[in-house]
Amino acid sequence: MSNEQDLRLSFEFFPPKTAAGHEKLSHVCDRLAEFAPAFFSVTYGAGGSTRDNTKGTVFSIKEKGLQAAPHLSFGGDSEADIKALLSEYRAAGIDRIVALRGDMPSGMGGASHLVYANQLVEFIRRHFNDQFHLEVAAYPEIHPEAKSYDADIEFLQGKFDAGANSAITQYFYNPDAYFYFLEQCRQRGITQPIYPGIMPITNFKNLARFSDNCGAEIPRWLRKRMESFGDDKDAVKALGVELVTELCETLLDNGAPGLHFYTMNQAEPTATIVRNLGLAGDD
Repeated sequence: MSNEQDLRLSFEFFPPKTAAGHEKLSHVCDRLAEFAPAFFSVTYGAGGSTRDNTKGTVFSIKEKGLQAAPHLSFGGDSEADIKALLSEYRAAGIDRIVALRGDMPSGMGGASHLVYANQLVEFIRRHFNDQFHLEVAAYPEIHPEAKSYDADIEFLQGKFDAGANSAITQYFYNPDAYFYFLEQCRQRGITQPIYPGIMPITNFKNLARFSDNCGAEIPRWLRKRMESFGDDKDAVKALGVELVTELCETLLDNGAPGLHFYTMNQAEPTATIVRNLGLAGDD
């Protein structure tokens, strides 16, 4: 596959908790920067629990001369706190935000008003106009809390109506789910780009457990194939690279506007997959 200049490539990190973690992530960032991604996004813990680490990681990436996009949700924060954080990001030259509903921190229950992603998008547009490119989340296999397939697409439409520019999907392994989702979105008048989220496979047991909790479907054939390897981690990784490369090829060959990799703060296997796709530039 040839390198297509109009394909958007992006990578996602989570903020490290230790100095060693930050040092490791710096090296991972340098490695993945070789692929000239449009941006690196940095996640935000429940209720803003990683706010400072997220901000620190974002600023570290920015200091390398790279584009960074912090995830943001209200959680238990006040409007003044969120506005101040956004002002700080803007002053630092950050011009992209991943706006999410997020999760309430454990123990808060209903003590704080839950602010949905469309409300956060509207808040940012009201106070900062078009100073930020706003990414939102999309769910080809439907959010686990959605009342119905149609209701979930309507909710995505609400995020775009509020001013979002584009969406990044939860990861999936069935490309048909993504293309059917796109078709349904287009039928409802959604024209903004929806970028597929890609989760490389390294530790299948952890992936299966996380997927069961978040509503991402692992096809039965894939689950059985991976389970057959038992504790052979090398076999899991090798098949994972092969299958995810094929998934990405199918997505790009059929018109996906780019790829967003959930790296889990690892350079591999994301780097191998990107190289397999011919998206590594001239190096």
